[in-house]
Amino acid sequence: METPIPAQIIDKHVIIWDPEQGSYIYQLGYFGKPVGIRKPKSPRFDRPLELSLLEAAFLQEKDKIVIHHGDGSVLSKEKFIDICKKRFPKFEDLYAVFLDLRNKRYIVRPGLKFGTDFAVYRRGPGIDHSPFLISVVPKASRIEPIHLVRAGRLATSVRKRYVIATVLSDQQIRYYVFQWNRP
Repeated sequence: METPIPAQIIDKHVIIWDPEQGSYIYQLGYFGKPVGIRKPKSPRFDRPLELSLLEAAFLQEKDKIVIHHGDGSVLSKEKFIDICKKRFPKFEDLYAVFLDLRNKRYIVRPGLKFGTDFAVYRRGPGIDHSPFLISVVPKASRIEPIHLVRAGRLATSVRKRYVIATVLSDQQIRYYVFQWNRP
């Protein structure tokens, strides 16, 4: 599909209503999730596709989707990013890391169930296990040692590496990988 697919912003999500078009977008790299299906068994489904704001911003930047308001008016890329920044205080840093990882061909999924921002896959959920859990930490933030210990232990218990990603002032991204060593 060469023409950008229509999508609609609803609160903190973007919906592709047409299941065939949603299936196409999902197959591009596990973008979004079909509404009402927790773990799709097939890349084709008969439900609308729900995208996160991060995924929608990425797909809009790549001209794969065009985002509309409820009234049908089209949101420019700049206006959509402005909306995202208002809805998520950390959006700029999250998006910079998301964009970097996606451009490196990683599959980036939400890491909420692990207490992180992202779970990152080499090939995709259901195909391989996510080797990395990534927390995006703003450059000027302080991290308490206990948070590192908790995150490291959790990541180790699910056989993953814990990574902290920070966006530097020159927009470069620094990744710090932690490995838990048992005494």
